[in-house]
Amino acid sequence: MSNNDIKILLVDDEPDILEIVGYNLKNEGYQVFTAKNGQEAVKTAKKLVPHLILLDIMMPEMDGIEACEKIRNTKSLEEVIVAFLTARGEDYSQVAGFEAGADDYITKPIKPKVLISKVKSLLRRLKTEKLVETSTKIGDIIINRDEYVVFKGERKITLPRKEFELLSLLTSRPGKVFKREAILDAVWGNEVVVGGRTIDVHIRKLREKIGDHHFKTVKGVGYKFVLENGDK
Repeated sequence: MSNNDIKILLVDDEPDILEIVGYNLKNEGYQVFTAKNGQEAVKTAKKLVPHLILLDIMMPEMDGIEACEKIRNTKSLEEVIVAFLTARGEDYSQVAGFEAGADDYITKPIKPKVLISKVKSLLRRLKTEKLVETSTKIGDIIINRDEYVVFKGERKITLPRKEFELLSLLTSRPGKVFKREAILDAVWGNEVVVGGRTIDVHIRKLREKIGDHHFKTVKGVGYKFVLENGDK
């Protein structure tokens, strides 16, 4: 897939941001579409089905957090990559963003070259995910990588992209302790800077959806996935 085929929806209530960021993205060959608030973003996303949405948080009519939740609850948009591009850099804002289903959190101001690098990093999975095997079975859990869904027994569980990738990583080696640094590198990438609580938030959400006993914390080191209540 070339840059000319990739659709990016840029959402911000500041005309200068839409113009400057849009200009730099267009220079890379991407198709760029814009929206000025959360309501417009959801409506445009449903019509457009972009590959990537760059979403501000503080906007009139509907903020970015609510917009992200609505996007994640729309079946046709389940595989869209969503990244917040916002001036709010507080930890609690990042946690709220990830809990809403965002794949990344980018803090403004950001240099155009760095932003383009992050966009390329986010979009890189579009070129690689087709090379991954369709599904994996771990105990009574089936991970379907084509549809980004998980089956636990007869129950179908739809996960946001980062939760899915974290689960895929941990289940690739049941019982192995994955260090926090290795998790950040594998799931978020070296170019993405995220808050220290990011992994904890995603693990908590997975515990709620998959089962608390499957995820073990190794204090000061990282996390591991186990099939049963014991270490198997």
